[in-house]
Amino acid sequence: MSDFTFGALIEPGDEAGFVVTFPDVPEAVTQGDTYEDAAAMAEEALGLALLSYPKRGLALPVARARERGLVRVPVAPDVAAKIALLDAFRMSGLTQAELAERLGKDAREVRRLLDPFHPSKLPAMTRALAVLGIRLIVRAEKTAA
Repeated sequence: MSDFTFGALIEPGDEAGFVVTFPDVPEAVTQGDTYEDAAAMAEEALGLALLSYPKRGLALPVARARERGLVRVPVAPDVAAKIALLDAFRMSGLTQAELAERLGKDAREVRRLLDPFHPSKLPAMTRALAVLGIRLIVRAEKTAA
């Protein structure tokens, strides 16, 4: 089970602002003028980096145990669903045509569904995940004050 939450290091930049890096996802790097701005940019940077893993045929990185000094950053729910779908499809061994047949959809719809940057609807991703043997679970948490 994956919750797509990773630890981020937010530190002052060399000249100004703050830089965000993720020890477990080295491709995810961003920055902001303020600490708060950098933290807000972290979610998008993490999501974009993680979306590239299945596209490159790579297994998703595993988040390390919580380390001191790291800020927990989750990806947006729609991005988490897309990443889960792409990873499940990669691991299934199915072709796009086979997935389309199991979903009762045409190949064009499945291509869009498996496009990391196409904004797929949550019900469509949930259905495709179910066909691949994965159940999507959504959890709400209170944010830090």
